[in-house]
Amino acid sequence: MLSRLLCSIGMAALVAATSAFVPNVYAQADPQAHIAASEATLSNFLRDPNMDWLQRNFGRAKAVIITPVIVKAGFIFGGSGGRALVVARDPKSGKWIGPAFYAMATASVGFQAGISVAEGVTLVMTDKGFDSLLATSFKIGGDASVAAGPVGTGARSDIVADLITFNRAVGLYGGLNLDGTVVTASNDWNASFYGKNVLPPDILVRASVHNDAADKLLAQVSAAANKK
Repeated sequence: MLSRLLCSIGMAALVAATSAFVPNVYAQADPQAHIAASEATLSNFLRDPNMDWLQRNFGRAKAVIITPVIVKAGFIFGGSGGRALVVARDPKSGKWIGPAFYAMATASVGFQAGISVAEGVTLVMTDKGFDSLLATSFKIGGDASVAAGPVGTGARSDIVADLITFNRAVGLYGGLNLDGTVVTASNDWNASFYGKNVLPPDILVRASVHNDAADKLLAQVSAAANKK
């Protein structure tokens, strides 16, 4: 009971801080604005010389999670949260499909102060990691293992995890730990974007829906995955 109460208080603090400090362009974004922001975030990571490991291993990913804005905030009680989208590779055709939209939230308790805003790209490297995305919700680090991606020249290459995550915040790398983050399918955004009620498997496995507004993002992901 106490832990649930603390979690609720922490998330309330995060929501309040997010509303106060995150620009309206992000706090009130719709799916199409989120796609545009995701294109910019992915471009940032693909051009960043410190993201060499991500760039070299992008083609191995079964899916990619892009989070243009992750807010970490709090004073004593806090947490992190943001919107994410996922695109996946069709194992039969090799084509990239999606996106599916998700919400991310983490609550934490302990001495902390201040607010930071980061952007992130996560490579989904295993079937287990991909299958977790098909559930209504899952916990990073619980349902799927997570590791911080190697950053910088000569970064280690033997890293193994279901999800390998990279983030950047005001020129800093690796400062946001997604372990314990709960990822939940945004059914309202998915329905709004595709014009009907759909679940992640409809989008990322069966590819039964498509919206031309995602074509530029999908082409960007495909080009990065096929780059030699």
